[in-house]
Amino acid sequence: MSAHSRTEIALITGASAGIGRAYALQLASRCKGLILVGRDAEKLAQVVAELEQPGLSIDSFAVDLTTTEGVTRIMEAIRQKGPVTMLVNNAGFANYGKFAESDLDIEMAMVNLHCNASLALSRAALPYMKNEGRGVVINVSSMGSFFPVKNLAVYAATKAFLNMFSQALQQEVKANGIRVQCLCPSYTISDFSTRDTLAGSDSSKVPDELWWTAEDIVAVSLAQLDSDNSAVMCLPDEDSRKLVHQSLIAQAAEFA
Repeated sequence: MSAHSRTEIALITGASAGIGRAYALQLASRCKGLILVGRDAEKLAQVVAELEQPGLSIDSFAVDLTTTEGVTRIMEAIRQKGPVTMLVNNAGFANYGKFAESDLDIEMAMVNLHCNASLALSRAALPYMKNEGRGVVINVSSMGSFFPVKNLAVYAATKAFLNMFSQALQQEVKANGIRVQCLCPSYTISDFSTRDTLAGSDSSKVPDELWWTAEDIVAVSLAQLDSDNSAVMCLPDEDSRKLVHQSLIAQAAEFA
């Protein structure tokens, strides 16, 4: 039986739109309960309304995970509403521009969200998963984590952190029956690229064939969990893997 088909309660951050919403929609029929976390209360309520069905309990929390208060509330939700058998650390944003000219508060908030919140929620959920002898942690990274991305320096760095954390964590918890996946989406159609913090970027230059829907990205993630492929890193397709391979070779050459 696959890891995700045995899920009882899934906690998804950034669940009000995009990849987080797609996880919620695709996991709803496989779970007894969902804990949905998002910053936009109105959008979160719309997702809850879409998902309501007999036999599925849904708890939603409109909180800001860039803050200590927001993270603490969700850590407490894990204690009260769990045990969580799947944790999807998906909430995120990017800030486009030169780091030396950027708003440091925004950059630090990004670090808090991508790194600190993911660490805190994983640390809160893992003891319960170890007691259950099963569980899944999905950290949503990015294809950008493999490239030194000009004007997105902090974003790419925080996602690279998730890559290394995920791979090391899997080594630590594999014996406990816990799977760790680090999903690295390519360009994804969602409201992510339309946010104010990405106002300076031009996504229209990206070829159409490189864009994925959030639904297809999530389907790739869950299919890998459902397969015999136990790799931690999950990229959407062979072309993506080739691009990453080429980038890593080019970066390694700089050490010569």
